[in-house]
Amino acid sequence: MTAAPGRRRASAPSSTLLFDEPGPRGRRRIRVATVVGALVALALVALAVRQFAANGQLAADRWQPYATWPMWRYLLGGLWSTALAAVVSAALAMAAGLALALGRLSHRRWARLPAGAYVEVVRTIPALLLVYLVLFALPRYGVDLPLFWKLVVPLAVSNAAAFAEIFRAGVLSVERGQGEAALALGLSHGQSMRLVVLPQALRRVLPSIVSQSVGLLKDTSLGFVVSYAELLYSGKVLANYNGLLIQTYIVVALIYLVVNASLSKLARALEARQPRRRTAGAG
Repeated sequence: MTAAPGRRRASAPSSTLLFDEPGPRGRRRIRVATVVGALVALALVALAVRQFAANGQLAADRWQPYATWPMWRYLLGGLWSTALAAVVSAALAMAAGLALALGRLSHRRWARLPAGAYVEVVRTIPALLLVYLVLFALPRYGVDLPLFWKLVVPLAVSNAAAFAEIFRAGVLSVERGQGEAALALGLSHGQSMRLVVLPQALRRVLPSIVSQSVGLLKDTSLGFVVSYAELLYSGKVLANYNGLLIQTYIVVALIYLVVNASLSKLARALEARQPRRRTAGAG
């Protein structure tokens, strides 16, 4: 029995929502570039280790402080501040991004045009510039936000545009027949979108949402500009205190690596589950 066209479309991998699948030549180039990049990275690491050893930076006494709990307690406090800023920023950015995505998909010009203008303009503005605007420009007009919000607000404003495009791609990936069937059952357009289309769209773009959240987590390092005590700023204070600049920043980098690698692995696991779920639904 031949599957319906909508079902065939539903079994497409989630990675095709935002970009086309590379062909054989493209995949070969990606593999070559990956191998070359890995070899270059290993060579740079080996060179760095050699230089550190030559300058006594690998001596045990310079790393011993990081085997003590007070050091880790301080850095974990910075990690908690980073996580808090990232979670709040992500929540605000997702809510705003969903509203912007629905605005861009609206048939009403008064909703579609402002939403489209916001996304296109904000995507071109660096997050650092938005941080400077909140830090220096708003106080001139009597708007002096608390330290935490001086970081969260610009990150939410910047990432809302990215989340809007992710959500819009998810909605457009859902077969039109789903919404039409809901309308035929007597649901309004809003009910059809809320009860039928959006749940499917959100499941499909969940890996992309996690990947974007990884980038947002890294952007919290801009907290050093506003003196917010996130992980990188805490590392800077600690390095100034103990004089172990290289050791401190290596430890901070490893913490970022573990956290971001874990989130990236989660995104890949979610994406790997998507095709199996859709293929099973198409059977």
